Amino acid sequence: MQPLRLLLVFLALVFETCLAFAPIARHVQQLQRTSLSAGGFEWQDPTSDFSDPGVENPYKNPSLLNSDDNTLKVDPARLLSPRLRGCNVYLIGMMGCGKSAVGDALARRMGTYNFLDTDSILERASGMTIPQIFETEGEDSFRDAEAKVLDSVHAHVRCVVSTGGGMVLRNQNWSKLQTGLVVYLKVEPEVIMKRIEGTDRPLLQTEDPLNTLRELMAERKQKYEQADVTVEVHGSMDVAGAADAVIRALHDFIDENPPAWKMAKAKAQADGLDWVN
Repeated sequence: MQPLRLLLVFLALVFETCLAFAPIARHVQQLQRTSLSAGGFEWQDPTSDFSDPGVENPYKNPSLLNSDDNTLKVDPARLLSPRLRGCNVYLIGMMGCGKSAVGDALARRMGTYNFLDTDSILERASGMTIPQIFETEGEDSFRDAEAKVLDSVHAHVRCVVSTGGGMVLRNQNWSKLQTGLVVYLKVEPEVIMKRIEGTDRPLLQTEDPLNTLRELMAERKQKYEQADVTVEVHGSMDVAGAADAVIRALHDFIDENPPAWKMAKAKAQADGLDWVN
């Protein structure tokens, strides 16, 4: 059996256990459900007041601001989790843009979300580093295995997922990414080069790595900009600052893109009509 086939078979087995830590919801009280006998399953009405967590954007709530310095009294990341309602957050961007560090910090602050790194999962499953996979299998085979990882990861909920820089290249991956909210961490190539200095990046083993990086970014620009949210990360920003920017951008995105039922409910109430759950 070829090395790549062995890798993919092993991936299928390892995912049965490596993602088993996905958080399990603890129900404080029994949810009211509407039975649909024709479908043979029970369905929780997402438009019900009980189902709606009722959490709003903390940055727009004056009661949550400290009067002395306008800082928030609570960590807005804690309030982001219920607003996402289990939806995964996928971080995309070039190598070295901080997806892993920012994603880990974001998940820790949210409290009820887990952090997954597709590159780390692939390395653990294969027993090889990313450069070794590129060297022994080639880029196409690496992309095949990378897509396999995403296939398994996207089935889980309440996860912040850091993806490989080239995950956006295949359209089939977007069908998985778009099941959640996609955040593009946009970083200038000069900043990235300073961050990854001394590391082994397979695609930058050229005479002019900075120029190669610029070319890669230009090739992927249109793909990256398909993200739901773009966060510009400057060289002076640390991990906490970048995570803050992502949190605020996600809160704003949720405000600007409410679900259709919520807009209908608001319109009905504005028109003086009763909203019946």
